[in-house]
Amino acid sequence: MTNTRGIPPYTARGKVEGEDWQAVADALNARMNQKRMGQQALATASGVSVATLRQLQRGAHGRRVQDATLTAIARALDWPDDHLTRVLVHGSQPTETAPARPTNRREPGVGTDRQILAVLLRIEQRLADLSERIAPVGATQDDRARGNDDGPTPAE
Repeated sequence: MTNTRGIPPYTARGKVEGEDWQAVADALNARMNQKRMGQQALATASGVSVATLRQLQRGAHGRRVQDATLTAIARALDWPDDHLTRVLVHGSQPTETAPARPTNRREPGVGTDRQILAVLLRIEQRLADLSERIAPVGATQDDRARGNDDGPTPAE
């Protein structure tokens, strides 16, 4: 596949002059330490294998890494999608970074199970509260259906 100029899209990364894989490794390791995130947690959050993460943490010596892989890792670390690509090209942490993605969006990854469990527990509690409130109304209707309703009590 080529674009209108006949140039193939640049989607895979091999060793290219001027790219600093050690800067990517340094940024990745620093962010993982900052977020207290291990390889397995990052692998789960990003969908990238532990082996690929390990290679990136060591500087990706001679390994081909797709742009989508760098994007997935950046997202999992709450960076802008192109952050690691810019680190790779510029050789250090970019000084001007785009704002991080909204954190109110629920995405698969670390903590998702806990978020789901918390929501389910809140729903369960709300249902129990509603059930308690509805129970007296339901009992009154059952009494009327059985003919046990004496009608409204007269006012004194």
